Amino acid sequence: MVKSNYFNVYLSDVFNPENEVVMKKVCLFIWLSIVFIFNVLAQKPTMLLSFTASNGTNYEMLDSIKVINRSGSGDTVMQWPDTVMSLSWQGLHEAYNGSDQFGIYSSYPNPSAYFTTITLFIPKRGTGKISVVPLLGNQTAVDEKVMEPGYHTYRFSTPGPGVFLITAHWAGRNSCTKCLQTGTSGLANPSLEYIAYEPANHNQKAAGNIQTFQFLPGDTLLYVGYAGGSQSGITDNPAGSKNYTFQFATNLPCIGNATVQYAGQVYNTIQVFSQCWLKENLNVGTMIPGTQAQTDNGTIEKYCYVNSPDSCAKYGGLYQWNEMMQYMLQPGTQGICPPGWRIPTDDDWKILEGAVDSQFGIGDPEWDATWSRGFDAGSNLKTSTGWITGNGTNLYGFSGLPAGERFDAGTFIEVGEFSYWWSSNQADSTFAWYRYIFSDPVIYRSSFSKKDGYSVRCLKN
Repeated sequence: MVKSNYFNVYLSDVFNPENEVVMKKVCLFIWLSIVFIFNVLAQKPTMLLSFTASNGTNYEMLDSIKVINRSGSGDTVMQWPDTVMSLSWQGLHEAYNGSDQFGIYSSYPNPSAYFTTITLFIPKRGTGKISVVPLLGNQTAVDEKVMEPGYHTYRFSTPGPGVFLITAHWAGRNSCTKCLQTGTSGLANPSLEYIAYEPANHNQKAAGNIQTFQFLPGDTLLYVGYAGGSQSGITDNPAGSKNYTFQFATNLPCIGNATVQYAGQVYNTIQVFSQCWLKENLNVGTMIPGTQAQTDNGTIEKYCYVNSPDSCAKYGGLYQWNEMMQYMLQPGTQGICPPGWRIPTDDDWKILEGAVDSQFGIGDPEWDATWSRGFDAGSNLKTSTGWITGNGTNLYGFSGLPAGERFDAGTFIEVGEFSYWWSSNQADSTFAWYRYIFSDPVIYRSSFSKKDGYSVRCLKN
């Protein structure tokens, strides 16, 4: 049997298990001490990736962190207070828990919509107790019994969403972890159901207690932070130890960057969790007729719908892919965006979609599909007025407008009905990835001719 073990925290028998505040502080202190010792004694070269979170300018406590390798395959999850990763070229070593240590494994899945599975390891026969307590509220689920050596598995369900502290007690020792429930089970009271027992097998357990996350230099990692029922995403290609801060504020001007002055215009910004976007479509450059191709002539060129400057003032300019990229091919390049900003990548759009959709979260395989995707991401990105085909909710302040497009042949179509935005990823030498929304609440992902003229939104580096 292969177990999933992300991190275990052990408390001495002088600790009072009834004091919940002390429990959280002691867990964090002991865990940080273990991380320090591991870092000093480690023999293999590693990178330490540490995570924290803010809500605006205030500290936000993370419930868990999911890491997905977007270049390769595989993912892993850490639970608070485990917020530091040790990452080597061979892989990420999540935790090691000796051959006969008492402890509780991180629950799985976590976060969970309806129920989560909890596994406890008992090294010797004795009375074991497990309790699940909400951080807010007083509905506690408890089970206590004489337990044989081995693995004891429970299924926990709760009537509604919340963050729960899971604590196991045995032989004067305690072990704790946390879980996040996001859905509603329909139960009247919390349920802690004993579902399985498996005798100890040291060889199997020792192998199962080391989780290796494959990583190669240059791989793109997606980090998803969970806190209080919300999620926030960051992508990066780590090349050394680094600290990351998830942002959980949304639908307000970007923290420290409310406006941006660029090329004679002032743009507003919008914070959507860890992403800071321009709130308006880019409108930079010299207008040329729709029948004329944009060229690499040292001047930024733009199309205005039906060749009207008023359309650019309202909807922003329309750009061919190569002009937008300033004839570079590297995804995430600055292109025609202001300094310190970039053309969003295909993955940047996927993070935004997962952040604003009510059904499919960040990193969900739903966003890797083409054509119609999600549940209501499109509606949540649209403005609440100005759409012939149906207004949106603008739930996160992104304020997507139906700017239409300049078709390859030089004609303008679909203003008031469609919004198209480029990404900086090309599909091949003649096509590039883009997003569009119209009457449906979903959002579409497809690739089309780089010669088309679409809107551009810039994302802060």
